[in-house]
Amino acid sequence: MKVILQADIKGVGKKGDVINVSDGYARNYLFPKKLAVEANEANLKILEVQKAKEEKRKQEELQRAKEIAKKISEISVEVFVKAGENGKIFGSITSKDIAEALKKQHGIDIDKKKIELDEAIKMIGVYNVEIKVYPDVTAKLKVNIKAK
Repeated sequence: MKVILQADIKGVGKKGDVINVSDGYARNYLFPKKLAVEANEANLKILEVQKAKEEKRKQEELQRAKEIAKKISEISVEVFVKAGENGKIFGSITSKDIAEALKKQHGIDIDKKKIELDEAIKMIGVYNVEIKVYPDVTAKLKVNIKAK
């Protein structure tokens, strides 16, 4: 029996997949738990419309991410810290500090997990930090660390 999965099922398939399963498995397990629906013409048309909507939504998200990445690449962020002699910072600058400065100075809200630092910044200077805005969309942000 052909069914359309309504949820991800380990070892069987992902949501939206049209798969062939035994009649008993479909009637006794998948249908009662609402994990699948029968793959008839009406349900296949509904699935097609849902996939088209999902694809459109992903394209819009990708376009927004590219715009944000372009904006991030054109700006720079200044972070003021206490520093000792030779430009050594008391403490360090982390991705959280950069995310907060980006939001405060430019109004761009980026999750700190998307900011990629090899290690925390411990010296005054200008750094180029990579930000993963969306899968396959990255931007370079110029971070200027200055002493107070």
